[in-house]
Amino acid sequence: MFAWLTHRFEGAFRRPPEHTSQHKASPGAPGEADRLLRRLEWTVIRRLDGLLQGDYRTLFRGMGLDLADLREYQPHDDVRHIDWNVTARMQAPHVREFQEDREVAAWFLMDLSGSVDFGSGGVKKRELATAFAAVLGRLLTRHGNRIGAMLYRDGVDAVIPAGGGRRHVLRLVESLRADATPRRGAGRETDLAELLGTAHRTLKRRSAVFVVSDFVGEPGWERALGLLARRHEVVAVRLFDPLENALPDLGLVVMEDAETGEQLYVDAHDSAFRARFAEAAQAREAALREAMASAGVDCLELSTAESMDAALARFMKLRKRRSQLAAGGILQAR
Repeated sequence: MFAWLTHRFEGAFRRPPEHTSQHKASPGAPGEADRLLRRLEWTVIRRLDGLLQGDYRTLFRGMGLDLADLREYQPHDDVRHIDWNVTARMQAPHVREFQEDREVAAWFLMDLSGSVDFGSGGVKKRELATAFAAVLGRLLTRHGNRIGAMLYRDGVDAVIPAGGGRRHVLRLVESLRADATPRRGAGRETDLAELLGTAHRTLKRRSAVFVVSDFVGEPGWERALGLLARRHEVVAVRLFDPLENALPDLGLVVMEDAETGEQLYVDAHDSAFRARFAEAAQAREAALREAMASAGVDCLELSTAESMDAALARFMKLRKRRSQLAAGGILQAR
C-alpha cells in the first residue's frame, strides 16, 4: 500500500465523494477573457511595470546584436560564437552570449491535463497557468513580440500560431478557458515528453519557450527538456499546491490519481503516514530540481497560495543577479 502511495501522491486529493463540490467553470467567451485580462492588467501587470523595466531583456538571451555575457564553452554551443581573444587569455574556450533580438517569438507549452485541475484553496493550478500565460503574453506583446502556444490535454491537441497584439493574447486566454471542465480520471498519465518533443520538431527558429506544467506524469521527460533547451531559451514554470507537499490532519480522505482516476481511502490522521507522505514529496522535489539543473533550465515556481507578481519579480531579480555575477566573474578573471 505504501509503495502505491509513494508513487501516486502527486495526484489530486479530495474528500470522499459525498463531501466533494464539483466546480464547473463556464466555457470561455470573449467577454470573460477580456475581463480576466483587464483584471490582470490592473492587479499584476501594473505592479510589475515598475520592477521589470526591460523585462524580456533580463529574461532571454539569444542571437541578437548586444553582448550579454561570456561563459565557458559547452559541448552543445555553436563554435561560431567562441571569443578567441578571451579564450587565449583564459586558457579555456569561452563563448559570447547575446541579448535576444528585440522582436522575439515566445511559446507557451501548456499542460492542461487532469492534475492541473487541482487546488486546495480558492485557486486551481489550471487558473494559475491561464493567468501566467495572460500576464507574460501581454508583457511580451506590448514590446512588439509574438507569442504562440501548444496545448496538451490528452495529447498535443491544439497549436496556436505565433502572433502579436492584445487580441492574440485574448485568443490564447479563450483557448485555455474553452474546456475548463475538470478532466480527472482520463485513464492516461501525462506524457510531457510528447509535448516537448513536438515543440522540438516544430519550432525551427530560436525562441523563448515557457513549459507550464506541474510536471506530474510519466517519467522520461528530462531528456526531451534538455534537447529543447539546446536550441531555445527555456524556462520551466512549475505549478504546485502546498497540499501536494504536506498533507494536513484531515481524517479519512480519498486520495485520487487525477491522471488515471485510481482512488484509495487513507487515514490522514495517522502521523506516521503524513511523515512518509512528506518524505515522498521531498524526494520528488529533489528529483525535479536535479532534472532541471541537468537540462540547464531555470525553474519559476508558481504556488496557488502566493501572488504571481511576487513570484515573477523574485525570479527575474535572481536571473538578473546571476547574469551580473557571471559578468563580474569574467571581468575579475581578466
